[in-house]
Formats: sequence, C-alpha cells, structure tokens
Amino acid sequence: MHPPTPQHPPASVTGSNHRALIVLNAILLMLLAGVTFAPAAEGQFQGRGEYTMVAGSVNASESSAVYIVNSVNQELMVVTYNHNTKQVAGIGYRNLAADGAEVLRARSRPGG
Repeated sequence: MHPPTPQHPPASVTGSNHRALIVLNAILLMLLAGVTFAPAAEGQFQGRGEYTMVAGSVNASESSAVYIVNSVNQELMVVTYNHNTKQVAGIGYRNLAADGAEVLRARSRPGG
C-alpha cells in the first residue's frame, strides 16, 4: 500500500490567493497609516489633574459610588456603576473653588 499523494491546488488558485493577501495587506497598511498620522481628537482640556478616589455610599440609594477629587482643578465628581446597563453614570459635580469662595463671602457679610 502506498501513502496517499498530497493534492496541490492548481497554480492559478495559489496565485490568486497570493494576490488577495497582498491586496489585503496593502489595505491594512493604509488603514494603519491613516490611524497613526490622523490628527488626535481633543476634548475639553483642563490641564493636568491630581486625583484622589474614595468609594462610599449614596444617600437614599443602595448603590455604591466613587467620589473623585481633582485637587489641581478643585473639582469633585461622583459616579456610580449601573449593573443593568453596564455603564458608569455621573451623579454629581461640585466646583470646590466656587463653593469655598461662597463660604468666604458668607462669612464676611455682616450677620453671617
């Protein structure tokens, strides 16, 4: 008994597969170049921040929250995770600099 002879595809099939791979690689290379050299998307830039995060509870809610303080920009954000939608939702924001200024103004008023 002789071992089976391997079947090779005709040369035309191999050549067309080779050309298809070259075309696919060229397209992928163009996509990579487009993503690499495209201008970067920019959002609202507030400068660098220094963040402190603390987990805690929220009044009148069974969910936990994360309190995030940006000490450089003096901001407080509160976020919670919604297990149903699998998304993080912002539930509060305070500008600590404005709040502090308001407290100082209230103390400097007569009768305050």
